[in-house]
Amino acid sequence: MVEREGAELPLAVQAGLLGLSRSSLYYRPAGPPPAGVALKHRIDEISTRYPFYGSRRIAVTLRREGLVANRKAIQRHMREMGIEGIAPGPNTSARRLEHRRYPYLLRGLPIARPDHVWGVDITYIRLRAGWMYLVAVLDWYSRYVVAWALDQTLELGFVLEAMGAALSRATPGIGNSDQGSHFTSPQYLGLLTGAAVRISMDGRGRALDNVFTERLWRSVKYAEVCSKDYASPKEARQGLERYFAFYNHERPHQALAYQTPAAMYATKRQDVGAASDGERP
Repeated sequence: MVEREGAELPLAVQAGLLGLSRSSLYYRPAGPPPAGVALKHRIDEISTRYPFYGSRRIAVTLRREGLVANRKAIQRHMREMGIEGIAPGPNTSARRLEHRRYPYLLRGLPIARPDHVWGVDITYIRLRAGWMYLVAVLDWYSRYVVAWALDQTLELGFVLEAMGAALSRATPGIGNSDQGSHFTSPQYLGLLTGAAVRISMDGRGRALDNVFTERLWRSVKYAEVCSKDYASPKEARQGLERYFAFYNHERPHQALAYQTPAAMYATKRQDVGAASDGERP
């Protein structure tokens, strides 16, 4: 990419070296149409409030609100947003047939300590004139966000970045996700199996199998995203950095007897470490 600020060569020279017209260096792709952005934002609001809704229910809800909402168009938007619909059909969350599916290991499992179970998921983050995607790794015991990453596309890289950062900090017993193509990819599975992490995957169409991460998304969106109206990716990143610092270190959590996730994660990990040391001969 040609950098315009601080470039040592004039643009005309750079264009000549690259075999391009000078005008092409000033090209800026058109942004998404405002109506499409608004519709995706509303789909995100509905799916955040009702994560068990598929494209059919979302389309019905939109029609009740007076919005033109062809179900096939809703399914296309959901694919682009990375939202898994209950209705059958291809979507970005669908696993590839050649990829291995793992069973759901958490039903009825008592989660007894930090780093026992991590959940990982992706969600849509609204911008004023567009959107981004957020992935987070959540410790289910303490509700602590171990790592997160933000990107403007649904490419695999930001998922690997977040999980790699989390694994550099600790190793969970079980890693849980949906059956989306990111989480059934050989690269992602290799990260977990290489760290001897047991892999668990939600059942198809069972968004609530990953209930703690769904609750995190509602907190992020209601407390931060929907009230801020991010104008740019930079604003979104800065806002989420502030929010996750607040969420982890300052926000008392009712389910944790009003402790913060960071305090619960750190204290209990120390207790587990001390107990393990005491068991050593």
